Amino acid sequence: MQPTRLSRDDRRQQILECALPLFARHGFGGTTTRRIADAAGISEALLFKHFPTKSAIYAAILADICTADPGLARLRAEPPSTRTLALIVRGMTHYFISAADGSDAEGNQKLRLTFSSYLEDGEFAKILFDKVEQVIAPIFINSLDHAIAVGDATRGGANSRNLFWFAHHTLCTLAATQMPLLPSLDYPPPVELEREVCIYILRGIGLTDAAIEMHAALDIPFGSFEASVLEFAR
Repeated sequence: MQPTRLSRDDRRQQILECALPLFARHGFGGTTTRRIADAAGISEALLFKHFPTKSAIYAAILADICTADPGLARLRAEPPSTRTLALIVRGMTHYFISAADGSDAEGNQKLRLTFSSYLEDGEFAKILFDKVEQVIAPIFINSLDHAIAVGDATRGGANSRNLFWFAHHTLCTLAATQMPLLPSLDYPPPVELEREVCIYILRGIGLTDAAIEMHAALDIPFGSFEASVLEFAR
C-alpha cells in the first residue's frame, strides 16, 4: 500500500472523514481499525501514528461535531452573564437526560463509551473531557464569575472550574441510572426531571433564588440545546 503523502493535519482529517460513515453504519463495536485504514487507503500502522486506538478516533469525531454545533457556537458568542450560565446548565441537563433515555442516539453512544472508558484505560473519557474543558467549560466559568461579580451568585468553597465538573458529573451519574431498559431509579418524566435538576444545579453552584427566577428561563418549553439558545438570542 502506497498512501498519498499528506500533511499530518490533512491525514488526520482524512482518517476522521473516512471513519465517520463507518461508525454511523456499523456502530462503534462493528467498526475496526482495519476497516477504517482500508477506507482511508493507508496501513493500520500509519493510522496508529495519528490515533493510538479506535476510541481516540471516535472521540475526535465527537469533539469535532461538538465544536461545529450551531447552538453551542451561538452561545459561545454571547457575553458572560447569569442568563448564559442558566442556559449552559439547561443545555447540559437536556443533553444528559436525552442521551440516557435514548432520544439522542449519538449522545447515548457517547455516554456508553465514556462509562466503559472509566472501567478500562480511561483514554476515551480523557480525550472527550479535554475537549469539553476547552469548548464548553469556559462558557460556564466566565458566566459564573460574572454572576458572582454582579451579586446573582455567592462564592462557595469550590472554584468555578470545579463547580462545572461537579455539575457535569452529577448529570453523568443521573444519566447512568436511566440508561438500562429498566431504569435503576424511578424519576419523574424527562421534562419535569430536567426542570428539577436545573434548579438543583443552579442552587448548588451558588445562584440566588431571585437570580434563578429572573434568569433561568424556566418558563421556556424544554427542547434541544440549540432551540434554547435560539430562543435566548431573540
